Amino acid sequence: MSLARFLVVRLAGAIVTLLVVSMVVFAAIHNVPGGYEDVVLGPLATPELRAQTAEKYGLDQPIPVQYVKWLSAVVHGDLGTSMTSKTSVSSELARRIPATLELVLLALAFSLLAGVPLGIAAGLSSDSRFSRATSRLAGSLTMSIPDFVLGATLVYLFSVNSWWLRVGSYVGITEDLVGNIRSMVLPAFTLGLFGVAVIMRTQRDAIRGVLTQTFITAAVARGDAPRTIIRRNVIRNSSIPLVTIVAVLIGAFISGSVIVESLFSIPGIGVFFLNSVRNRDYAVVQAAVLLSATVFVVANMVADALYAVLDPRVGSTSAARGQK
Repeated sequence: MSLARFLVVRLAGAIVTLLVVSMVVFAAIHNVPGGYEDVVLGPLATPELRAQTAEKYGLDQPIPVQYVKWLSAVVHGDLGTSMTSKTSVSSELARRIPATLELVLLALAFSLLAGVPLGIAAGLSSDSRFSRATSRLAGSLTMSIPDFVLGATLVYLFSVNSWWLRVGSYVGITEDLVGNIRSMVLPAFTLGLFGVAVIMRTQRDAIRGVLTQTFITAAVARGDAPRTIIRRNVIRNSSIPLVTIVAVLIGAFISGSVIVESLFSIPGIGVFFLNSVRNRDYAVVQAAVLLSATVFVVANMVADALYAVLDPRVGSTSAARGQK
């Protein structure tokens, strides 16, 4: 019962978060200098023509009225129509979601496959020099390099040197699996390198914390083999914080995909969102942000649920606070 109450509280918080995000984004995009009529018609258009265009798309109405109409349509499953392509926003997003989803998942897989072993090695190492060296390496070569710098460097190197990996020519996974791998390795590496450092440091600190617990001392006193202690006690308990980190990285990768997709010419939601901001295509911008926020919120809800299952104290503590 406590877990159910814990999840209900998280669901209510998620709904409030999405409402606040939608209001902020709606107000922000509609107050950006230069409206849709200015971008489409140009600076030489007459005031009458501007007014007609604004009236055609309902942009002459107060922003609160526009927001209520948009939110009502979204609740009924209608994300609106793109003012640029004149097609359904839902269909436009559906065509671009697979590329962005693949990029995010590949970046996350790379972060986990590289970050977890490095974190375990750093946490279990008794040599403080090794731990300091890995921490400095991760901090200097991963967390401090912006995506656009790393991506631009890779684009230049692999464009000039015609190596096996492809740059600037995306191939869908259903079209050619090998071609898809060749076109997605560099973008996934660019997007996921930051996550390697985050996961490594999280895993390292978690292992160091677990090693100080009394049940580790008890396992050593019982005469358990070191490998058994590491596998059953250390790694299992230190992996719990990774659940939260993965949820946070999903949100970071979704936002970072805008830059990476632009650099590597990947036809995903990020590029679509960026072009829509430039064209003041309000329906697309609002839908893309709402979709990204929903994914991030759902990922955090799943992480909270898993955390509560793995560590029942989380759910019971939240329930106790609610009773107070």
